[in-house]
Amino acid sequence: MNAVELTHVSKSYGEIRALRDVSLSVPEGTFLAVMGPSGSGKSTLMHCAAGLDTPTGGTVVVDGADIGRLDENSRTELRRDRIGFVFQAYNLVPSLSLLDNITLPLRLAGRAPDAAWLDKLVARVGLSDRLEHRPAELSGGQQQRAAIARALVTRPAVVFADEPTGALDLRSAHEVLGLLRDLVDEFRQTVVMVTHDPAAAARAHQAVVMADGRIVDVLPRPTAADLAARLVTLGAR
Repeated sequence: MNAVELTHVSKSYGEIRALRDVSLSVPEGTFLAVMGPSGSGKSTLMHCAAGLDTPTGGTVVVDGADIGRLDENSRTELRRDRIGFVFQAYNLVPSLSLLDNITLPLRLAGRAPDAAWLDKLVARVGLSDRLEHRPAELSGGQQQRAAIARALVTRPAVVFADEPTGALDLRSAHEVLGLLRDLVDEFRQTVVMVTHDPAAAARAHQAVVMADGRIVDVLPRPTAADLAARLVTLGAR
């Protein structure tokens, strides 16, 4: 079964065509990387797939729900309960402890945490001894791991990660990417990651390369060298 399915999706902003007839399926339990030059449409693709933006045409189905057929309240609930988000800037609340940041989506939904899942999750991201700390007391890598735990606490159908290593040093980036891949392999968590970094995309099961609002290549088991070469080719067009 597919966690995310886009069918003939287009998106225009006035005269600008950001997506052009894009179709894409993301099977459950897989890690997909989305790459492309600046302006290729990769961020727009993620925003439409995650229900953050509305396509001009086509359909987007997440966890069996056709987002286009949902009213705004139902769409908000879908994003809150079935979709996790990881951003470059972490987006943690500075005044809250790490524990409160991680469980924030559940409290917003009026749900109590599953204690066993929460314990397993914070242990897996290596933060069991940091839960009472505030974000400013942690390294960038620790903050991003907390953001990943927050994205997973609701057991979402899919996690969308937008340049999750963009603000990290090389060592922290390596750890975060390894964690994302491990979460896919161990928990069968579906992850869709937008990145400009071929080394990051090489952690995925599959990479799609975008240009001019279209998917121009699909690389199973991508290597950093192959992805870098493909991006150079696109940049030379």
